[in-house]
Amino acid sequence: MFFIVEDDPAVADALESLLAGAGFSVRVFASAEDMIQQGAPSSEDTMIVDLGLPGMSGGELVRRLEKAGQNPKVIAISGKSSRTIARETEGLSHLKILRKPPSADWLEAITA
Repeated sequence: MFFIVEDDPAVADALESLLAGAGFSVRVFASAEDMIQQGAPSSEDTMIVDLGLPGMSGGELVRRLEKAGQNPKVIAISGKSSRTIARETEGLSHLKILRKPPSADWLEAITA
């Protein structure tokens, strides 16, 4: 199962269409708080999370899941600068980072 946590509806829709079109099960959440309330991913799931979420940031969400012992595969997405991404993901070693906007090669990068 893929969990998408993205506040930009266009990006969330594009990711959902890309993954669902490839035959994957997908759940989409507009915020970290929504995902936590509705059910967090397990270690067998993949979470695609925007680092720049309003409220709880994507980095904070990943840290919270790690502390709770929930360790899905994490792919962080961001349109921010490399320095900002490095600062926001400091200490998070098990995540892949993809730069926005979405591109045609994201499906391979996400499912690899």
